[in-house]
Amino acid sequence: MRRRKLRMLALLLLAALLLSGCHGAREQTAFALPETFDDGEQIELVFWAKNDTNKAQTEIYQKAIRDFEALYPNVHVSIRLYTDYGKIYNDVITNIATDTTPNICITYPDHIATYLSGENTVLPLEDLSKDPRFGMGGSELRFDGPRLDEVVPQFLNECRLGGALYALPYMRSTEACYVNKTFVEKLGYELPEVLTWDFVWEVSEAAMKKDASGNFALNGQKVMIPFIDKSTDNMMIQMLKQKNAGYSTDTGDILIFNDTTKDILRTLSVHAATGAFSTFKISSYPANFLNAGQCIFAIDSTAGATWMGCDAPLLDISADQIVRFETAVLPVPQADPEHPSMISQGPSVCVFQKENPQEVLAAWLFAQYLLTNEVQVAYAETEGYVPVTRKAQESGEYQDYLARRGEDNREHYAVKIDASRLLMENTEYTFVTPVFNGSTSLRDAAGQMIENVVKSTRRKEKVDDAYLEKLFADVRALYRLDQTGGRPAGVSGADLGPLPTTAVLLLSGIGAAWVLMGLALLIERWKKKKR
Repeated sequence: MRRRKLRMLALLLLAALLLSGCHGAREQTAFALPETFDDGEQIELVFWAKNDTNKAQTEIYQKAIRDFEALYPNVHVSIRLYTDYGKIYNDVITNIATDTTPNICITYPDHIATYLSGENTVLPLEDLSKDPRFGMGGSELRFDGPRLDEVVPQFLNECRLGGALYALPYMRSTEACYVNKTFVEKLGYELPEVLTWDFVWEVSEAAMKKDASGNFALNGQKVMIPFIDKSTDNMMIQMLKQKNAGYSTDTGDILIFNDTTKDILRTLSVHAATGAFSTFKISSYPANFLNAGQCIFAIDSTAGATWMGCDAPLLDISADQIVRFETAVLPVPQADPEHPSMISQGPSVCVFQKENPQEVLAAWLFAQYLLTNEVQVAYAETEGYVPVTRKAQESGEYQDYLARRGEDNREHYAVKIDASRLLMENTEYTFVTPVFNGSTSLRDAAGQMIENVVKSTRRKEKVDDAYLEKLFADVRALYRLDQTGGRPAGVSGADLGPLPTTAVLLLSGIGAAWVLMGLALLIERWKKKKR
């Protein structure tokens, strides 16, 4: 009987520990660097990364691994490639529970905030980066890595959570508006240096006129969607920022359910009703419509520049569908062109804690190696990304690459280089959203509201105050943002967002275990009374 009680208490304790690990971010333990790197110990590193089925990017990763292994022959790096950051996020969350996370991971700060819910999962990098031996630019490095002060400050600050550095930026991009300048001028308009929302809506509505045959007068086709946005979450976030309206606080208070959000949604509904506006999820890739002469304003990441324009190297439509036009690459439309604001985005690199200090050190060294000029410049040249270090941006190789704009339609594709320059010239106007445990869910909710409104408008539903209030309530519930006004200020750890299936099953199993143990205790007490 005593043993049975002890087993039961142990199970209760285990369940309590597992449940407590699911709430809030935990402070991570600092890592004590070894005095030396041990060349005699064989070390296996696992690296998770993403590419968009781009063979050039895959080769850059593989070359970086080969070159790193040549410098550190006792270290062997295996790479696992994903096509979606969400899948990396789900797999990391699942593997935290089994202590089988990768050593190095390409991810986003929003995701890292959730990773930090685990016990000593992600390596704090502030002290490591400043170490004179193995830190950034340290004396013991076997490669020419950047110093911490050579990383673009705006990009580095994006990797700080609660003031602590938990990642290094890897690549950066922003949103751009790819414009069919030929069509704008054909409609009688002159393209401004800075787009405004009023200009985009006016031109878009003008493009909806049809001829006597029922074709659109502008392109002579049956299809015309003047304005398509690839990322509706970024669209909502940027519009709120430009209007100085609430989105969230740094501590995780939810502010997005406000009157300005309603005004934005009403405006989008008006233009969705005429067919002048649509989204990627509803209509498909903006680039395909742009290149076929069926779109004027296509908003997508600068990293997507290789798909944009009639000479794009990565076309997704057949050659006979392409319509010739001049492509302009501009910042996203602004509410106030005198005070532009655009989102900064792009993957970062985090390192996970492990028991073996030599393994952690090797992973930290490889993370730094991804910031060398060789890797940064090569990767940036594949798409419209920008290197995250001034060291790489100012290097002769990268400057030569930029200077050769338009020399060909592959490596030096003009639209791609224009997209890179756009971010470099506007870095001071970029911003990032607050990162906290649950910020991924809030981002998803921001885009979902736009998607719902456009779909409802196309179904002829009335988007009025009652509709918007219900939409707010539905989205709050769907993404578990249903604390009125967000959670109390100062409380760490908002919701974890939609959990992976395996995590849901794990938590469900724990709940069932509690019920069964409670029943067992009641049965035992009943037996005692019966005796």
